[in-house]
Amino acid sequence: MQLHISPSLRHVTLLPAKGVREFIKVKIRSRKLSYRMVFYSLLLFTFLLRFVFVLTAVDTIEGESKCSTIGCLRNKLAPRILGRRLDSTVPEVIYQVLEEPVNQSEVQLEKEVPQTLEDFIAEIKEEQPDAKTFALKLKSMITLLEERTRTAKIQEYLYRHVASSSIPKQLHCLALRLANEHSSNANARLQLPSAELVPALVDNSFFHFVLASDNILATSVVASSLVQNSLHPEKVVLHVITDRKTYYPMQAWFSLHPLTPAIIEVKALHQFDWFTKGKVPVLEAMEKDQKVRSKFRGGSSAIVANNTEKPKVIAAKLQALSPKYNSLMNHIRIHLPELFPSLNKVVFLDDDIVVQTDLSPLWDIDMNGKVNGAVETCRGEDKFVMSKKFKSYLNFSHPLIAKNFNPNECAWAYGMNIFDLEAWRRTNISQKYHYWLEQNLKSDLSLWQLGTLPPGLIAFHGHVQTIDPFWHMLGLGYQDNTTITEAESAGVVHFNGRAKPWLDIAFPELRPLWTKYVDFSDRFIKSCHIRAS
Repeated sequence: MQLHISPSLRHVTLLPAKGVREFIKVKIRSRKLSYRMVFYSLLLFTFLLRFVFVLTAVDTIEGESKCSTIGCLRNKLAPRILGRRLDSTVPEVIYQVLEEPVNQSEVQLEKEVPQTLEDFIAEIKEEQPDAKTFALKLKSMITLLEERTRTAKIQEYLYRHVASSSIPKQLHCLALRLANEHSSNANARLQLPSAELVPALVDNSFFHFVLASDNILATSVVASSLVQNSLHPEKVVLHVITDRKTYYPMQAWFSLHPLTPAIIEVKALHQFDWFTKGKVPVLEAMEKDQKVRSKFRGGSSAIVANNTEKPKVIAAKLQALSPKYNSLMNHIRIHLPELFPSLNKVVFLDDDIVVQTDLSPLWDIDMNGKVNGAVETCRGEDKFVMSKKFKSYLNFSHPLIAKNFNPNECAWAYGMNIFDLEAWRRTNISQKYHYWLEQNLKSDLSLWQLGTLPPGLIAFHGHVQTIDPFWHMLGLGYQDNTTITEAESAGVVHFNGRAKPWLDIAFPELRPLWTKYVDFSDRFIKSCHIRAS
């Protein structure tokens, strides 16, 4: 069916789709130019009703449109009706109204603005407004919808920020109970590993994995999934690095939950000889970063109160307040050659991954003299996750970035990386990392988005060996487009993003990939009310 408005705009009828073209031809031949203008206005009206909300509420709010005002709809609408431009036939006043900046004196009060598309159509039919009034009503409605959508988006980002930045009481409970167990139970204070297994810690015939975390439950899942899926668990050595406050609870967990025959080492950063000697660049950079961030970022209330910035900009600023971006556990991987001077090769695992296959074949991958074996993130069927290039992370509007890097160069991912420490020691990667951290601080943190990946992209530039995407599936913490079947086919799945599997905001259909490695009958897990859902 097709909508037909009479030349006088007094009658509205529905015509069958069949024969509409002939009807239009007859009408155009028998009418004067004024009717043709009304007819084309009808086409514009019909198009606006169907598409204007997508073009504004989605494009503008999500930041994909380059429009700075609602008036740029002219550039979007004009070329799309009947496949050709109709600038000369659409009433110019409509363009003029849409192009003008929003004027609160002209825009109707919220209570007077139609709340739904049906209300809008009914009002137009009843009032039969002229073109200018029609455009003003449309503009008022879109402006109201934009503001409501913006407010809803900001609230969503704020709630997610609070949910993802806070430590769940269940995890806090687990750490406290294990700390108490460590002090009262000798079996929770075992040396890890036992004395006879210590030589394996520097034996390069073993498969060495490194994980840095202060999250006991997450670490236990990574360790369990790694060992359970290994074809040679007796050759697996997992080096767990943690901070001072988490050391005793972490030691208690793995003392009471051994993963024999695999070898587990638990070590706090202050126990590394290298870390206690002289200045540590990463610590200095973190201290400076925290000072700079506190000066110009402000608290979450001040960020959300900003009425001029787009929701995604506000979301990025909220992320800046997340503790993980100033966490030593997040930066320590850049010092792996110093932390493990006797090892030749390690696989570094983030604490939000789950291993689903035997990882020993990673040691057979030819690194071609490169340092970092990683999965690229600019190619793949999932365009939402696998579309990341340097321009996705680095600020190419800054001359320092623009003159040194290619915006279209393919990015890669942290989370599951093979590091050839022998090759690394022959480079200046660590020094380059800290140099660029300094440059970012001098630029008021304007060189890249937050996190450790952007400086990693710079430091490892030219030193990355691409590996098969099978080894690392990303994005399970910020989108649920990936099906459970697709995820189960990957060697390692990564819950990168805010929706961590141990949080209530995790995607329920993907969370079982993680919870299958949690023993919910364990007395510590039960006493802290940690549940599968």
